Amino acid sequence: MQVLNLHLIKQRVSFMNNQKQQKPTLSGQRFKTRKRDEKERFDPTQFQDCIIQGLTETGTDLEAVAKFLDASGAKLDYRRYAETLFDILVAGGMLAPGGTLADDMMRTDVCVFAAQEDLETMQAFAQVFNKLIRRYKYLEKGFEDEVKKLLLFLKGFSESERNKLAMLTGVLLANGTLNASILNSLYNENLVKEGVSAAFAVKLFKSWINEKDINAVAASLRKVSMDNRLMELFPANKQSVEHFTKYFTEAGLKELSEYVRNQQTIGARKELQKELQEQMSRGDPFKDIILYVKEEMKKNNIPEPVVIGIVWSSVMSTVEWNKKEELVAEQAIKHLKQYSPLLAAFTTQGQSELTLLLKIQEYCYDNIHFMKAFQKIVVLFYKAEVLSEEPILKWYKDAHVAKGKSVFLEQMKKFVEWLKNAEEESESEAEEGD
Repeated sequence: MQVLNLHLIKQRVSFMNNQKQQKPTLSGQRFKTRKRDEKERFDPTQFQDCIIQGLTETGTDLEAVAKFLDASGAKLDYRRYAETLFDILVAGGMLAPGGTLADDMMRTDVCVFAAQEDLETMQAFAQVFNKLIRRYKYLEKGFEDEVKKLLLFLKGFSESERNKLAMLTGVLLANGTLNASILNSLYNENLVKEGVSAAFAVKLFKSWINEKDINAVAASLRKVSMDNRLMELFPANKQSVEHFTKYFTEAGLKELSEYVRNQQTIGARKELQKELQEQMSRGDPFKDIILYVKEEMKKNNIPEPVVIGIVWSSVMSTVEWNKKEELVAEQAIKHLKQYSPLLAAFTTQGQSELTLLLKIQEYCYDNIHFMKAFQKIVVLFYKAEVLSEEPILKWYKDAHVAKGKSVFLEQMKKFVEWLKNAEEESESEAEEGD
């Protein structure tokens, strides 16, 4: 019996070992792939056909177009085919490199390029883009990339198509759908060289300023550091304020011309102050500094009253001031006495003297340790012939500003009385002489 049991156990072990050695075969078996694992083929042509068919049904009713696009986003893959979608809405079909429409592709007339060339129509199309991007926020980046691409393709479009795109872009910049950084595409060398960029910019800025004002446009340009680059719309040999002003003023954009002129002046003033401070810190002779400043005044058309403000700021920034009020006045007088010849070179006009007085008043008020030094500085400049009596009397009477007024007028009271008496004595002496 025990022998029989042992034999049965061996048979079972042998059977189990054979079972372990048998391996499954894949022959004739199929595995079903999950849908999410399937990679959908990229097929912009099929997407284009769906959009164009829908636009054909809506016709030129842009309200209906906006509703169709809103509804289609739930069925079609806008995220994947954003470029195709925007190509169709702008040009009527998919664009080939360079901006041409392929001959064998479907196209639609329900697009920007086939619409009427007027601002009202472009404003209506802007609303279509606005609604679409508000509804499908993820399209925002794709739309900016599309506009950048379209701007690079400008040479491939007709003049009328460029005009429509410019007006549309201006409206979209005004309502915030587009960021002003897209204008970088206009600085493309070939577009600039052939005058396409400047002509496009005229239409764009006209529609932008029509929607907003020049201040809002300037703020948008500043945000993306584009406010100082507008002259790059022209070739290097024409990048001057004079050329820019003439071109855009003749095109009916005087406010843009004035803005660029002002920007250029501001830039020139900043550069002047920077160079002036460097010359002072190097200890350059005053005659060399004066010569440089006068050349810059002439070159950039900077008036003397503006220059004296720049010189004053530069002079006051070249020294580390004492923090003790009782010592700073003495330090200031010593420092300003040294720089009086430089300041005197740019106070040859009454308005320049008055500007300097106001700058001194504001400085002494803003820097509390200088509050008691105001009168001493003015008297020093009077003796050094930087300031004359007439502007001082005018400042005292009605040309001062509110900052520290009561303190400074009280400080100046005795000196002003002395000036008035000296003036009266001079007049009586002159009469006796006659």
